Amino acid sequence: MSDETVQNDKPKVLFLCTGNSCRSHMAEGLLRHLAGDRFISLSAGSKPSGYVHQLAVEAMGEIGIRLKDHQSESIQKYLSEEKVPDLVISVCDRAATNCPVFPGKVARLHWPFEDPAHVTGTVEQRKEKFRDIRNQIQEAIENWLSEGATF
Repeated sequence: MSDETVQNDKPKVLFLCTGNSCRSHMAEGLLRHLAGDRFISLSAGSKPSGYVHQLAVEAMGEIGIRLKDHQSESIQKYLSEEKVPDLVISVCDRAATNCPVFPGKVARLHWPFEDPAHVTGTVEQRKEKFRDIRNQIQEAIENWLSEGATF
């Protein structure tokens, strides 16, 4: 069996938010880090921003997870049958209501988190909000994994 076949046999988990600049990337990186190779971890946006927020990159780097090579991608990429995820986890309310219909059977979960990109204040206050959201996402993923990661 080739590595590609083994890779394709793993459940695909897609984290979805509107801009695909912060929360979905943090969740993608955290699932990959916490679950090892159990899943293919992905992220996308319903209206991608075109960038990954630098403070998300920094917050994840603080815990040893690299997002530097991540790119903001559109949900459209995952609508073809060969790329359809097994599970879509929306991490913001707007993405949950604007999520397209996928071909086939796709499970859905909704974990809403505040968008740290909209927080104002000093650089340190903004960094702290990114850390807080990162920690909330990590807790949600850890709970889901400890409950059997069902979908």
